[in-house]
Amino acid sequence: MTAKAADRLKSDGWKVADTTGFLTLIGPLWERLTDGALELALITEDKHHNRRGLVQGGVIMTFADRACGMAARFVSGKPTLATVQLDTHFVEAGKIGEILTTRPRVVRSTRSLIFITAEVMVEKRCIAMANGVFKILKNES
Repeated sequence: MTAKAADRLKSDGWKVADTTGFLTLIGPLWERLTDGALELALITEDKHHNRRGLVQGGVIMTFADRACGMAARFVSGKPTLATVQLDTHFVEAGKIGEILTTRPRVVRSTRSLIFITAEVMVEKRCIAMANGVFKILKNES
């Protein structure tokens, strides 16, 4: 199923996103630009399951956090941001083998904070909503 899903994403213009650290355990994550907006995707696999055999909520939250943070980085042009707050509301369960997608949207941007909202979708079905606040950090040298 994973290879077939990956082929589908590739044919729809997605590419594997560069990740390091913890995110390599969750991913691979996929990304693409559509109409100037960043989209991310995750093919759910057996490693993502909870005790009920559904997608673990922490995976969905990590996916939403990464997507919102990348969108904040993309719109701000700043390389270093930190999550200040992330509120996640679970709407419906995700099933293993499904492809999660999100297209985060900037709600407001100031000199130091970026407010972002995102819906985590499986096709046209919303499974989670997230709202995040991201702090623009000074570049570390």
